[in-house]
Amino acid sequence: MVIMALIPSLLVSIYVFGMRVLTLTVVCIVASVFFEWAWNALMHKRQTIGDLSAAVTGLLIAFNVPSGLPYWIAIVGCFVAIIVVKQLFGGVGKNIANPAITARIVLFISFATEMTTWPLPRMAADATSTATPLGVLAEGGELPTNMEMFLGFIGGSMGEVSAIALLIGGLFLIWKKVISPIIPVCFIGSVFVFAFIYYAATGGDALNMAIFHVLAGGVMLGAFFMATDYVTTPLLPMGKVVFGIGCGVITMIIRLWGQYPEGVSFSILIMNCLTPLINNFFQKRMYGGAKKHEK
Repeated sequence: MVIMALIPSLLVSIYVFGMRVLTLTVVCIVASVFFEWAWNALMHKRQTIGDLSAAVTGLLIAFNVPSGLPYWIAIVGCFVAIIVVKQLFGGVGKNIANPAITARIVLFISFATEMTTWPLPRMAADATSTATPLGVLAEGGELPTNMEMFLGFIGGSMGEVSAIALLIGGLFLIWKKVISPIIPVCFIGSVFVFAFIYYAATGGDALNMAIFHVLAGGVMLGAFFMATDYVTTPLLPMGKVVFGIGCGVITMIIRLWGQYPEGVSFSILIMNCLTPLINNFFQKRMYGGAKKHEK
């Protein structure tokens, strides 16, 4: 279902950036599946490649990197996601952080130049910069319109290009009850509200910039496809609310005051680390703590 939900965005990205998108995606999926197969074979464990979780991880890694990224760097990311983040912690269902998110951060820190070199959209022949909308905002310059970001005719990774394609995929997953709407609504809503309050207080175009921050960067991809991972997000509804709001708030803090123009990956990773605490807090509130035995 997740793979099916990402197909609209994949097709838009192929149209915007060309067939390099497809070959990079295939490389990431094949590498991720191979690493999982090789680990299971080496450790004499039951093969789990048939559940397609490794394929989903590879697809999400492709969605988080520039389409022009060298293949070998993408393969390094797949190794980090599958072997380091997933298998070393026990395999499917036991990782403490989202593998694709962690791989994206490792690649971003390790290969900063390659991870911030964005291919120009094919229809933007008159463009003078390959910066993403958030990069343009940080450096100062003419921002793309919200409609351009909504449709996808901008620079960035596949997960940043077309908001409408990602929205279609996300709503499909909610409709099929694959994911709960709580985290996406709270994530996107908190980004919108935070941005609106900030720009209203600083004299900016509050509504326009609030929509900009929702459409720009990886908010749509993160909210629907990465912050909703069963393993690394809270179990109970109120926990999901806290998780989603936390992701949105941290994203905006990094965007407005941090060194990096984008904060989605970092926000999800931070909230992944806090998930056990969130689960513990709300489980105790719902079910009560253990009663002490009287002597």
